[in-house]
Amino acid sequence: MKITVMTADEQILTLEVDPNESVENLKALLEIESRVPLQQQQLLYNGKEMRNNEKLSGLGVADGDLVMMVSNTSSAPPASSQEVLLNRDGSAVNPAAFQQQIRNNADAMAQLFQSDPELAQVILGNDLNKLQTVLRARHNERSEARRQQEEEMALLYADPFDVEAQRKIEAAIRQKGIDENWAAAIEHNPEAFARVVMLYVDMEVNGVPIKAFVDSGAQSTIISKTCAERLGLLRLLDERYKGIAHGVGQSEILGRIHVAPIKIGNNFYPCSFVVLDSPNMEFLFGLDMLRKHQCSIDLKDNVLRVGGGEVAVPFLQEKDIPRNFLDEEKQLKEASSSVAQGSSGSAAALSNAPTPSGGQSSGPAHGGPTQGPEFEAKVVKLIELGFSREAVVQALKFFDGNEEAAAGYLFGG
Repeated sequence: MKITVMTADEQILTLEVDPNESVENLKALLEIESRVPLQQQQLLYNGKEMRNNEKLSGLGVADGDLVMMVSNTSSAPPASSQEVLLNRDGSAVNPAAFQQQIRNNADAMAQLFQSDPELAQVILGNDLNKLQTVLRARHNERSEARRQQEEEMALLYADPFDVEAQRKIEAAIRQKGIDENWAAAIEHNPEAFARVVMLYVDMEVNGVPIKAFVDSGAQSTIISKTCAERLGLLRLLDERYKGIAHGVGQSEILGRIHVAPIKIGNNFYPCSFVVLDSPNMEFLFGLDMLRKHQCSIDLKDNVLRVGGGEVAVPFLQEKDIPRNFLDEEKQLKEASSSVAQGSSGSAAALSNAPTPSGGQSSGPAHGGPTQGPEFEAKVVKLIELGFSREAVVQALKFFDGNEEAAAGYLFGG
């Protein structure tokens, strides 16, 4: 284990020692490093003198702990050394003197900034109460680490037929594997702990600039009612396509806007939208339009390629995305209730069908049965328009056999 020794002349020494080493052997090592004779050394740990015949582990000295070395020319440590001693709870006896002495030692401050930046910042500050709090917290952390180490040692000598002890050993081994995996990720894959910013691009919808959230995991392109109103598209809302969008939750579908121009780069493309009562998600460019316009998400070059590559627009950096868009918790909650969470890649079931009760005027009238000769005739008729049989059957069933609604859906998709 490594311990830090602060000498009377404010020298900082970091030593690699064995936990079962005696204090006398530690003093001998310090004599080589500090040139202070062994007989003149007095070592203090948590304000208590360390006797020569005592072992470091017996005194509770653990990895990363601080030991004070003062001159032993008198029976008691000098007043200046007393001022930097620590109480049993880890706080400083004289916090102001402790703070000043560490501040005046450039090496100690450099080490603190590397090993414990928080404590270094507190020492440079003016809040002595906070300094005492941090010192006590560090003492508690070391005490907890020692307690866990003692528990691990006790488990090693536990009865191999003790089921509870074996369960604890298994849990300790599993936790060790988790900790090692975490440490490896910190070293080799630190990006995994950073926040992932969602993909946004600049577009123009009906001539109005907008920042579009690109989500290949969403089944349909959606727009909120407020956004559609701002873009001047709400007048085109077809309320016959009311329904409920199902995902992790659900959201009300207000209708559909069948076609409107969107500008990506310098090119214009036709786009259809599902209008949701979704105040947090303004505009989501979903899989339907990504497929229709042969888009590809190029994460290597960080661009969205449209039209098979004829247009490439860069994804926005975090600083260019409005702050309310970066509230990922709200966005993902809204996205999950309307389409699907893009991070999971799962598609939600968008129910654009009319309200189930046939007497309501909010949707088109039922078109008849979804099987039999009449249904097959509708299938053949729609296939002649260029759609696959599978898509036609699905659309007709989706709209309860309503041929016109199914055709509108197929042309709109």
